[in-house]
Amino acid sequence: MGREPALIISVLNNKGGTGKTTTSVNLAAAASLEGRRTLLIDLDPQGNSTTGVGFEKATLGSTIYNVLSQTRKIQETIISTKFNGLSLLPSNLDLASAEVELSSTPGREYILREALAPVKQDYDNIIIDCPPNIGLLTLNALVASDLVLIPVQCEFYPMEGLPTLIKVMDVVKSRLKAQFDFRIVLTMYDARTALSRRVQSQVWNTFGERALKTVIPRSVRMAEAPSKGLPGIVYRPRNPAAERYKTLTKELFRIPLTTEA
Repeated sequence: MGREPALIISVLNNKGGTGKTTTSVNLAAAASLEGRRTLLIDLDPQGNSTTGVGFEKATLGSTIYNVLSQTRKIQETIISTKFNGLSLLPSNLDLASAEVELSSTPGREYILREALAPVKQDYDNIIIDCPPNIGLLTLNALVASDLVLIPVQCEFYPMEGLPTLIKVMDVVKSRLKAQFDFRIVLTMYDARTALSRRVQSQVWNTFGERALKTVIPRSVRMAEAPSKGLPGIVYRPRNPAAERYKTLTKELFRIPLTTEA
C-alpha cells in the first residue's frame, strides 16, 4: 500500500511583519522533530526561510527559481538540512524575476503544483513560505495547497487586511479550481495590551473553528534565532513562543480539512 501524499501547507499573509517566515520555519522544524518527514519551500525572493535553517543564499547552486523556470528538476534542487527529517527547497533573489519570466507561460499558476507531484509521496508535509504579496508566486502556492495558514499579528492593520485576503482566496478557488482550506494563527500576542486581547477576541468570534486556539506570544528569542541560522524552537526550545509553536504543530495536524468556500 502506497504512502499518503504530503499535506501541503502555505503560510501566507500579503502584509509583511506578521511572523510569516518565523511561523514557516518553526512549524517545519517542529514537524520534523515529531518524526514527520518535512519539506520547507522558500517561495519568497528574500530567502529568509533559507537563512533561517542555516544556509547562505549567495552560495546556493540552484534554487526554486530553477525549478519554476524548468531548468532543474525538483529532486536535484532539494537539499538536506542539519535537522533530522527536514529538507529545504531554497530561494534567493533570483526568484524575483520569476513573476515576469513566467507571466506568458501557459498554465503558469499550476507550475509549482506540477513540480511537486514527483516528491509528494516522499514527505508527510510540505510547508511553503509565501512572499508577502498576491502575485504569481503566491497563486502557485495557493493552487498547490491543501491548507493555507494565515499568521495575523495582534495589531490593527493586519486585521484590517484580512477580509481582502480571504476574498482573494475565494476567487482563486473559484477561477483556478483550487481546493484548499484555511486557518488563522495569532502571532506576536502580548497579554499586557488591550489591543492584543481585543484582536484575539475579534478573530475568534469572527472565524470560529478556523481560528486556531494556539496563540504565539511576542518573543525576542524568536527574532534572534535567524541570525544564528536556527529555528527558534531549536535555538531556545524552552522559550514560551517555542513551546507554542510545538503546540501549534500538533493542533494543525489534527484538524479535519474542508475545501468548501
